[in-house]
Order: sequence, then C-alpha cells, then structure tokens
Amino acid sequence: MSVASPRPAAGVAGKLSLIWFLALGSVGLFFPFYSLFLKTEGGLSGSEVGLVMAMPSLVSIFSQALWGQLADRTGARNRVVALLAFGTALGLGALYFAAGFAGFLVVTALMAVFSAAFIPNTMALTLAHVHDATGRLFGRVRVWGTVGFAVTVVSFPWLLDRWQQSQGLSPGAPTDTEPGLRLMFPLAAIIAILVVPIALALPRTATSHLRAKRGEWRALLRNRNFVRLLVVTLLAYGCIQGPMALFPILVHAQGGGLDAISGMWLLMLSLEIPLVFFFGAAVSRAGPRGVIAIGLFASALRWIVSGFVDNLEVVAGVQILHGIAVWGLILGAPLYVDLSVPPHLRSTAQGLLAMVGIAIGGTLSTISAGWLIELYGATAPARVGGFGVLLLALALPALLPKIGIARSDATP
Repeated sequence: MSVASPRPAAGVAGKLSLIWFLALGSVGLFFPFYSLFLKTEGGLSGSEVGLVMAMPSLVSIFSQALWGQLADRTGARNRVVALLAFGTALGLGALYFAAGFAGFLVVTALMAVFSAAFIPNTMALTLAHVHDATGRLFGRVRVWGTVGFAVTVVSFPWLLDRWQQSQGLSPGAPTDTEPGLRLMFPLAAIIAILVVPIALALPRTATSHLRAKRGEWRALLRNRNFVRLLVVTLLAYGCIQGPMALFPILVHAQGGGLDAISGMWLLMLSLEIPLVFFFGAAVSRAGPRGVIAIGLFASALRWIVSGFVDNLEVVAGVQILHGIAVWGLILGAPLYVDLSVPPHLRSTAQGLLAMVGIAIGGTLSTISAGWLIELYGATAPARVGGFGVLLLALALPALLPKIGIARSDATP
C-alpha cells in the first residue's frame, strides 16, 4: 500500500528554489551566447561550432545514466548535485583559457561530464522533496530557475558593455564581433559554485534518500510508458536541439547583435515564468501527455516561422512560444517519468530521459544543424526541425500512452 509523499520541511522549498535560480542563472550566462562566441570570437566554422555545441549531448550519452545510478544507489542525491555543480564551475572557469577548435572541443567535453547531468539530477532531487501528483509545488519551485535564467541573460549584455568601456574595448557591428565576451565564463562559474553549499544543506528525508538495489534499473526498460516516452524525447530533441543551440547564428545572420539575442531571450522567458508557476493547474486539466503535445506544437510553430520569415522583428515575436515549449516538453516529460517509475529509481530514470533525448537526439541534431548551416544557410536547421517536430506532435497520440496523475510515492 502506498502513502502520499509528505510536504517538504520548512525551508526546503526555499533552498530548492535558490538552487534552481543559481543553476539556470549560470546556464543563462553561457548557453545563449556560447555558439555566438565560438563563431565570432573563437573563429570557428559552422561545422566546428556544431561539433563543439554537440559535445555536451555526446558526453552525456555515457555520463547521464552513471550519475543517476550513483544518486539512486547511494541515496545521496543532494551530494551528487553538489558535486555536479562544482565540476560545472571548474569547467566554465577552464573555458576562459581555452583557444582554437581543439581547445574548445576538449574543455567543453570535460565540462559536460558534470554539466550535462547537473539539471536532470537537480530535477530528480527536487521531485524527491516536493513531489505531488499534479506537479503544483514542483512548478512553483522550478519557476525560480526561469527567473534566474532571465536575470542573467538580460543583465549580461549590460555588464559586458560596462566591461568593454572599462577596458577600452570597442564592439564591432552587430554582425561582427563582441570583444570581451569571454567574460561570461568566470561569471557563470561563480554562480554555479554557489549551488554547492545549498545542496549540501538540504535535509535527509525518507523520499530524498531512497536507495535502489543493484540491477533494479533494468525494470525501467520493461516499463512501457517510460520506453515510449524515451522514443518521443529522442525524436523531439532530434528536431529542436540543433536549432536552439545555433539560434544565435540565425539572429546574427539577419543583422542582430548581442542585444537582439538577449532581448529575444527575455521575450521567450516572459511567458515561460507564469506557465511554469501554474504548471500544476495545467497538468490537472490536460494531463502530462496533453502538456507535452502542446509544447511540441508550440515548438513546431516557433521554428517554422523562424526559418521562413526573414523579418527579425517577426522572428523575435514568435520566440514567445519558447515558454510554451519549455512548459510542455522540458517540464511535462520529467513529470510523466516521475509518475511512471518507482520513486527509488527516479534519478536513473531522469538521467536516461536526458541521455536519450538531450544526449543522443541532441547530439545528432546539433551536428546536423552545423552541417545544414554550411550547406543551406543559417535558417536551414529551423526549417527542417520545425517540420520534423510538427509531424511528431501529430503522431503523439499513437506514440505515447495517456496516464493519470494519481501517483503517490511508496517506500520500498
């Protein structure tokens, strides 16, 4: 007989919210600008940028499940998150000193051993502490990650401008260079390492420290709902990860600079924040599969418009759909997993979800996107990915079973 998960102790939700704020705040300093840095300041070709940007996904094929297994076997999910945050910070710091295609490729790969598993394990840790069947409390904790991302992605261009002035650096035209962009690496590292003491301060609870026995992870491969979700996420990220990772190059090709990229991210996040906060209410109405479907349709419309419209203002406007995509896929899929698998395997399951989707699907997508840019131009990844994810959204009812939300954790 199962019992409902207890409400988190006082202060736990606040600590988890702060972890999300810092974790995605670090990402907001890095991800939106890294491909642009590699292309303009790093001097890499389109294919080389695609290969470097694919490294986190490629490395996570091997690292995701291993970190998830470590968390589930030891039950020390908070310590694993702290270790991943520390390793991510070291990698970001090392990127400041990297140079050339080989240098960026190697350092990015080494950082990805930690960074690629950072968010999935934070997801599993959060769900272990604040799990409820509808994801209502989960959404209200996770929204602080979006806030952190918004704060850093919007403030960084302003900080960089001040840095350029203090160093006597002169930025080029919007389609030229942004000297001093390398500053993002140490700033992101400082933010990431602040997660370490907060994660270690989380209390030990019955649900957060559940342990799995050796070999129990194989039960996931016999779980019909879970396996089908892996197929859906593989196809979804195979369509959208490349266009997302190389989106700054699309904006850059249409005459947009760092401010334009930052402004578009602010627009993306403006809808994401309320949607994530009220995630639980949406799940109660549409169910996990329903929100995944909505996210896929939003992604399709976003990338089709971005790929076929050459008006930068229209492209900027359609980026608001990013919030729906995150709400539907990036939150909906992990909740679908948490409702489908045994609670003591949640870290392994989240790791496998990220491995198959972001790692395998994302690697193929990002490498292909770099290749498409060289052959057909900056809009090609958005065009191909947009129509691909549209077909997936239309096929979703046949691919993914509908599940209820009456899940409760049980201590094995």
